[in-house]
Amino acid sequence: MPIREACHVAVQMNHPSKHRLWKHAWLGSKPKDKGRHLFWKLYVSYGSELSNRGPTFDMDLSDFMDGDQPISYEKQRNTLLKIHPNRRWAAFVAGMILVLMTELGVCFEDSISMLVSSAVPEGKGVLSSTSVDVASMAAIAAARGNFIYQIFQNLRTVENHIFGAPYGVMDQMTSACGEANKLLAMVCQPAEIVGLVEIPSHIRFWGIDSGIRHRVGTYMGRKMIKSTASSILSRSLINGDGLILDKLENVGVELLEDEASLDYLCNLSPHRYEALYAKVLLESMLGETFLEKYADHHDPVTVIDPKCTYGVRAPAKHPIYENFHVKCHFSYSVCGLGSDGTDRLVQLVQEIQHGKLSKSNEGTIYGAEITGGGSGGTVCVVGRNSVRSSEQILEIQQRYKKAPGYLPLLFEGSSPASGKFGYLKIHRIPNKPN
Repeated sequence: MPIREACHVAVQMNHPSKHRLWKHAWLGSKPKDKGRHLFWKLYVSYGSELSNRGPTFDMDLSDFMDGDQPISYEKQRNTLLKIHPNRRWAAFVAGMILVLMTELGVCFEDSISMLVSSAVPEGKGVLSSTSVDVASMAAIAAARGNFIYQIFQNLRTVENHIFGAPYGVMDQMTSACGEANKLLAMVCQPAEIVGLVEIPSHIRFWGIDSGIRHRVGTYMGRKMIKSTASSILSRSLINGDGLILDKLENVGVELLEDEASLDYLCNLSPHRYEALYAKVLLESMLGETFLEKYADHHDPVTVIDPKCTYGVRAPAKHPIYENFHVKCHFSYSVCGLGSDGTDRLVQLVQEIQHGKLSKSNEGTIYGAEITGGGSGGTVCVVGRNSVRSSEQILEIQQRYKKAPGYLPLLFEGSSPASGKFGYLKIHRIPNKPN
C-alpha cells in the first residue's frame, strides 16, 4: 500500500539552443564545447534546505555516452559515486536516464531540466529513493509522450546496478502500480501482479519510525542449498556434511532436481529445508571460505567481501518460513536484520496489545512487524480503525521517546501510486503579436 507522502517531479525539455544553463555549467564546459549546443541535464531538489542535501546537480548528456553507445552501468556507478555525498541523491535520477537509453533504446535530443519535490522521509525504509526513481521515470516518459507501464519494469535496474543497492522489486511495483488504501498482491518471481486487495474499513495501518537509518544486507544460503541438492543427486556428499546417504532413498529425485536449480528460497518448503539442508548450512561463514568452495553466489546485485563474515543459516531460513507464515518479527533479528529500535517498538505494541484495556475492548491493536528488509527503518502496526487505536499509537510514540529521546515519525493514510495518478502536462501559450 503506498503511503500518504509522495514525490513529485516536474520536467521541462527544450532544444539545446533554447536551454538556459547555470553560469557554472557554461564556464565549466570544455573550450571546444563553447561553440556547440550542450545537451545538458539540470536537477533541482526542492526543500533541500531541510536536510543535508545539495539543492542542485548538473551533467552533460554526452557523459552518458561511450562513443555511439550508452556507457556501462559500472562506469556510470563509478562516476556517480565520486559525487559529493550531499548530491548523491541525483544518482537515482541520472541513473534512470541511462537505464532508459540502455534498456529501451531511448534517444534524448533535447536538454532536460527537472524539479524534484519529495515529502517521503529519507532513510526510514518507506521507499524514499524508489519514489524518486518512479516519479522521475514517469515524468520523463510522459514528457516524451510514451507514458507506458513497461517503463516501470526497469526501475529495479537503477537501484541494483547503478546505485548498488540490493533491493527487490516490491518497492518499485508498489510505488508505480499501487492504489490508495489497497494492498498490492504480487508474486515476486520476478514481478507478477496478482491483483489489488481492498483494506476493510474497520482495519487501519500505521507506520512508526524507529529513528535508526534503514540499511540492507546479503546472504549466500541459496547457493549452498542448490549445491547440496546437486551433490545428493550425484551421490557425492560425504557423511561429514551431516547427511547419511543410505537414508536418502525416499527424498524424491524430482524435488531434488527442482532444488538444484532453485531460484527463490521461498519455493522451498520448511519440512524439506529441515530434513535435508538445515544441518548443512553453517551459522556463519567467512566470505573467502565461501568463495573458495562455491566460487560465486550468482547474485548480480551483491558482492561478497572475502574478509567479511556473513550469517548463513538464519538469513536462508527466514524467507523459507516467511513464505509459509511460520514467523514473527524477531525472525528478522535472528538473521541479523533486526535493531534495538525496531525491537523496542514491537515490544511496546505487544504490551498495548495484551494489556487489560485492549482485552476488555476486544482488542484495538492487532500486531506489528518491521517493514522492508529490516535493519532499522519503520515498523508497521495494524489495528482497528478507531479513535482508541489512534490514541494507543500516540501512547506508543511517547513511550518510545523516553528511552532514546527520539520522538518517532508517524505514517498514516495512503495515496495513489504513479501509475494511478498519471501525469499533468502544462503548455505555455505563446503571446500573440499586437
